[in-house]
Amino acid sequence: MSLVINIVVTIVALLHVYFLVLEMFLWDKPAGRRAFGLTKEAAKNTKVLAANQGLYNGFLAAGIIWGLILGPAGISIITFFLCCVIVAGIFGAVTASKKILFVQALPAAIGLALVLFF
Repeated sequence: MSLVINIVVTIVALLHVYFLVLEMFLWDKPAGRRAFGLTKEAAKNTKVLAANQGLYNGFLAAGIIWGLILGPAGISIITFFLCCVIVAGIFGAVTASKKILFVQALPAAIGLALVLFF
């Protein structure tokens, strides 16, 4: 894979590490509440659910990073995890916020297109 493809795919992985941090550690802090538009009460009541969601985002990041570390042998792993990110982003856009389509699914779709076609 070219350097540009590796950079785009790495950005997708880093976004998911960022989501992990927001959801697992900052959910009820000002930064997390601001990112998700939550009141203190709502953040407190959903903190455990958010941490679980953050963990899953961490697994997505780990899978993409694993594929990147493997180099050319990891293309199928990267493809699988980018597809997972796209599905999660579409589901999130339909069920939670349209913004998720652009923040999560679109970068992964761009990465997947680059991996598959270049």
